[in-house]
Amino acid sequence: MKNNSTFKSAISSISFPESEKIYGKSIHDPILSLIVKDHPSFCDDDSISVQELNEYRQKYISNYLSTEIGMLSDLEKNVISSLKEDKSIVSIVEDEDETRSFGQKIADKVADFGGSWTFIISFVVFIVIWIGSNVYILVNKGFDPYPFILLNLILSCIAALQAPVIMMSQNRQEEKDRNRAKKDYMINLKSELEIRMIHDKIDHLIMHQQQELIEIQKVQIEMMNDILNQVKK
Repeated sequence: MKNNSTFKSAISSISFPESEKIYGKSIHDPILSLIVKDHPSFCDDDSISVQELNEYRQKYISNYLSTEIGMLSDLEKNVISSLKEDKSIVSIVEDEDETRSFGQKIADKVADFGGSWTFIISFVVFIVIWIGSNVYILVNKGFDPYPFILLNLILSCIAALQAPVIMMSQNRQEEKDRNRAKKDYMINLKSELEIRMIHDKIDHLIMHQQQELIEIQKVQIEMMNDILNQVKK
């Protein structure tokens, strides 16, 4: 003789066969939380049917997948917005305007010209013309005969003036190198901090996904056990 006894579900008030009765205390926590969220009065002593439990199991899996897809979408939005806004420290460093005084500009131009082949070739040509014009054209009776005292005076004056100007430019270059080193340090520090943040986020995501996958596997195992029990009956 078959047992036709039934029970009434605590969440839908629908009658189901006694064989499909599931007590609240035997329901896994994530699924129980969803049931309590929809039916706050549900407690461990109340009961629902296997069909209703499976609906909440499917709802839990669906919510998890939707949450994961939403997290990926948020990450994509953050990446796109950061690319559009271009908040990288590199762009801030490169956009800084360099301010130079009039004397510094002159020092830089003198240093650039004094350290070029143009200056060397021009100066050699000037000396050759000076010496040749005094020795061969004016036969040492010109404005600067041998041993070229005036030429030595001019060369000494040029060297005396050129040396401190070049040193001024070198000091500016050293200051620029120090500033560049500070900017490189800032960029490297920011990169290190971002890498650490990425590692922390990845670790958090991995742990979160592992926990959620374990919960899903538990839910799937429970559903398979219910199906096997129903097949046996």
